[in-house]
Amino acid sequence: MSIAVQDLTKRFGATPAVAELTFSASPGEITGFLGPNGSGKTTTMRMLLGLVRPDSGTATIDGLRYAELPHPVRAVGAVLDGAEPHPACSAREHLRVCAAMARLPRRRVDEVLEQLEMTGFAGRPSRGYSTGMRRRLSLATALLGDPPVLVLDEPGNGLDPRGMAWLRDLLTGFAAGGRTVLVSSHVLSELEQIAGQVVVIRDGRLVATGTVADLSASTASVALVRSPDADELARALGGTAERIAPDLLRVRGIGTAEIADRAAAAGLRIHELTPEKPGLEQVFLALTAGERR
Repeated sequence: MSIAVQDLTKRFGATPAVAELTFSASPGEITGFLGPNGSGKTTTMRMLLGLVRPDSGTATIDGLRYAELPHPVRAVGAVLDGAEPHPACSAREHLRVCAAMARLPRRRVDEVLEQLEMTGFAGRPSRGYSTGMRRRLSLATALLGDPPVLVLDEPGNGLDPRGMAWLRDLLTGFAAGGRTVLVSSHVLSELEQIAGQVVVIRDGRLVATGTVADLSASTASVALVRSPDADELARALGGTAERIAPDLLRVRGIGTAEIADRAAAAGLRIHELTPEKPGLEQVFLALTAGERR
């Protein structure tokens, strides 16, 4: 099952939260959904899940709106902020209630608890759960219906490095099984490792979509320059140079050949000149510069 968002628009008063947004997420890969805070990511996901009505456009799963799916819980699993179990309820009890409401077989509860390595604390009241335990419970609820599509809004919030590694392996395995994952995250270093494609929005509008490699290649060039004449070289290069060590500059927007030419023209020495491939964080910052909200 694939996700398709087409010309999706939602306004709250005079402010467009999402404006004519179009993108897709395909089976067998993880699609990273990125944007600054307030850029419309959560609103888009809530429209996809039928929780917010769009003003125009469509958000569909396998060609159907969420409400049109024959068995939504078996088609889509979702993690959104704000969904918490009753503090006196254990993970097992919470999942049993969810399974009963969705008319899922009770055996799925134990299967998911085992899959997400939760059996050791599944009988304890959730009021004493750590952030990592709560995140696992949210994901367990999403996976109860064994869905082919996951829609996850910041699923790694609050996880420690071990928890992030666990989440990365879980999502990678899910996508490797031919399923579709749409995930928003501010932990760009993690998303860079697992996303097959990235969708970047700003002010509710699409600004870029593609693989991390494609977006990196289209981002302004960056180079590291080591020079004993760093002060003079920074002046010769203008506002493009950032001092990151006494003899080291990071230069943006100028190719290595032009850097060398400017240094030579000014009679300045360069001991090292290395192109730096922009990572996802640099790509994101470049694409969302000037975001208004």
